[in-house]
Amino acid sequence: MKIAILSRNKQLYSTHRLLEAGREAGHEMHVIDTLRCYMSMVSHKPEIHFKGEVLEGFDAVVPRIGASITQYGTAVLRQFEMMGVFPVNESVAISRSRDKLRSLQLLSRKGVGLPVTGFAHSPDDIPDLISMVGGAPLVIKMLEGTQGIGVVLAETVKAAESVIEAFMGLNVSVMVQEYIKEAGGADIRCFVVGGKVIAAMKRQAKAGEFRSNLHRGGTASLIRITPEERATAVRAARIMGLNVAGVDILRSNHGPLVMEVNSSPGLEGIESATGKDVAGMLIRFIEKDARPFRTQTKGAKG
Repeated sequence: MKIAILSRNKQLYSTHRLLEAGREAGHEMHVIDTLRCYMSMVSHKPEIHFKGEVLEGFDAVVPRIGASITQYGTAVLRQFEMMGVFPVNESVAISRSRDKLRSLQLLSRKGVGLPVTGFAHSPDDIPDLISMVGGAPLVIKMLEGTQGIGVVLAETVKAAESVIEAFMGLNVSVMVQEYIKEAGGADIRCFVVGGKVIAAMKRQAKAGEFRSNLHRGGTASLIRITPEERATAVRAARIMGLNVAGVDILRSNHGPLVMEVNSSPGLEGIESATGKDVAGMLIRFIEKDARPFRTQTKGAKG
């Protein structure tokens, strides 16, 4: 198979591992810089150009699209989809999951466990917003933040009011969430591929920090998840429409709570913590699902 990896940097761990795993499985692998792709929209013949050449003949595309280039990246991915190339994650699912508020609304509607979350626009509503999530301490999150950036723990109501007012004053959209104290600064990353949790790790925040992101100094370790946690992760990924997802879960006194569903989860932490060949499993998923997709697409065109 001929597989494209949309990535800005082939030296990144996740990109390198997918490239390596694909080649070991005998596939023709290409790393394509998302921002160097440009598109031609002609009736019946959509094209993608890359460094002066037309990209064609691909069976599958693996989107490793960073949050900062979501809009352009999903446009490039849509073009691949229009050309009949199997997307590991569809463009619409990536856009859906990147909108934190929308994704929580969708999960909430389907009854998935979530931290109590509030969202408002007017500073006049801040006191009621804080009350809505159970008061302080509470967590304030920028809707556009990634890797723990733009996430603040407000320990008092006064601090919460000040931080929310400051964000609103800068015209930055934020949501507030109840603080799950019993989680102890830890969360669980479940790596879902093709409707199954193939690996899971516990991420523990460093001393004095409540954010467990590995980019913020958190540590990762192997963990055995419960059947309820497994089912919650699979369901969350399915609701988002993602074939591949990193579902972040908190253990609370009233069951597993989904914090976020990541459409482009990193491989380094999960492979290091679990010792599993996650990249290889992802390639095998592509082998299983891309061929029938191509057959259906060609049939539809005919």
